[in-house]
Amino acid sequence: MSGQSKSRVLVVGAGSMGIISGYILSLAGADVTFLIRPHRKEALSRPQILYSYDDNSLKEYKGYDLITSPSDIIGKNFDYILITLDGTALQNETGTNLVKTIGEAARNTNTKVILGTVFVDLRTWFLKTSGLAEDQVANATLAIHIYATKDVTLPANPPVDPELVAKSDFAFTDKLGDGIVLTDNAPAAAKGFAELWNASKLSKCSVIPAVVSAANINPFFAVLAGCDILGWPRYKDLDTNNEVWKLSIRAVKEIQGLGIHGEPGQQAATATTEENFAAQMKGLENQMLPFELQAFNRFHHGGKVNVQDTAHLRTCLRYGEAERKTMDALKELIQRVEEHKAAA
Repeated sequence: MSGQSKSRVLVVGAGSMGIISGYILSLAGADVTFLIRPHRKEALSRPQILYSYDDNSLKEYKGYDLITSPSDIIGKNFDYILITLDGTALQNETGTNLVKTIGEAARNTNTKVILGTVFVDLRTWFLKTSGLAEDQVANATLAIHIYATKDVTLPANPPVDPELVAKSDFAFTDKLGDGIVLTDNAPAAAKGFAELWNASKLSKCSVIPAVVSAANINPFFAVLAGCDILGWPRYKDLDTNNEVWKLSIRAVKEIQGLGIHGEPGQQAATATTEENFAAQMKGLENQMLPFELQAFNRFHHGGKVNVQDTAHLRTCLRYGEAERKTMDALKELIQRVEEHKAAA
């Protein structure tokens, strides 16, 4: 980026995803500003300490700016706005008003929005609500796993240093190849942001077809629901003949077969089995060690974003019913995971 002006990035939300994204973008030379709620300002007024599972060391993140009022982003002329809120937060009344303000700030400008919120066909809603142009908004999925260390304590497998973890605000691992994956529904926006992210030299970003991304992500929430019912066993210990796992994979195949997932979804539904999906997840679990994937999922998907996950499955169900599909497995899975939560 030598000889060029710094990219200006607004990160909406300074939770786990926002913090790690801001840190990586700062390493890429970007000027990062966080849009946060006022009560978060005190915690972010000092450098953030990050523990890396990948090299067992602490990182210091500082030098960012803070904004606490959405209206203050108007006229700032950011190159990118990265949204890191979860689906339920973005679509409630406050979130909807925020999206309208983002639209006001970015409309008829060169600002590109990277929508890092995972939810079924969320980009369609976002475009309509914000009034932004198609080529201004690209979807993103963060593959880095990160959590606030004050919220949960994960098992400390060697060589993890629990004392260093305890000194950090957030702990993360980035071992899955791409730290973030963008979709190609706004090619120029995705290409530019990927180039910026990759300039960090710490993490990688790739761009894939939007329909492939959706077909990969949306069905995965059925697996998380099944793991929740089963008590979050490690994938290496999973019994693929267990009736809950079989139900989850039937629901996965139903979601893969939705029209919004096109030919990639149809192909995946044909190929998916209880055994090969479990093997795939076991491979990811091993790849992420010493980070404990299922312990993280128990905390994150079993609690923190469970409302969003269930809403995600219900939206998939509505899409299937609109296509006159029975979606019997998904209906049963939703019922069972809600009963499980009620009994907990």
